[in-house]
Amino acid sequence: MEQNTPTREQAFDLLSKYTKNGSLIIHALSVEAVMLHFADILGEPEKEKWGIIGLLHDIDYEMYPDQHCLKAREILLEHNWPEDYIHAVESHGWGICSNVDPVHRMEKILFTIDELTGLIAATAMLRPSKSILDLELKSVKKKWKQKSFAAGVNREVIEQGSKMLDMDLDYIIAETIKGMQKAAENIGLKGEL
Repeated sequence: MEQNTPTREQAFDLLSKYTKNGSLIIHALSVEAVMLHFADILGEPEKEKWGIIGLLHDIDYEMYPDQHCLKAREILLEHNWPEDYIHAVESHGWGICSNVDPVHRMEKILFTIDELTGLIAATAMLRPSKSILDLELKSVKKKWKQKSFAAGVNREVIEQGSKMLDMDLDYIIAETIKGMQKAAENIGLKGEL
């Protein structure tokens, strides 16, 4: 069966089929927004692909949490998705729940920003405005140092990704905030500004 280039609409339909939890959908939309932002600033020609992979990266998480990143391959193959998309989705769990290495820059960005979006969202929710639109790097860095804050966020993975990309961590955090700001309304972080 011939594979077509997947569309964003197909990706969202598939995500909706396997993910019913609203906060997981919001996380997927956050990661999609950040991936699109990084594709923009890095001048990547396949911007939509970056967004789609961000949107689908946790396709198996709600239904198969103990087989996260492993079931993704089955699900995407069953729906005739291209191998490069499958590899990218699998690789975001490298060293945690997958042994598929992030090879391409897109995969390394996904690996790095996935957890980071959670830390940033949690930081934004603590603001008086409950908005990401007035969130600054220094606020996230302050919360980064508090290991008990958003304790589920694996900061080592983010640091490892930063090294893998040879990008400054502050730069990655600042650009991740900007990416999420572009989708503030869709991810419930427009707040009261």
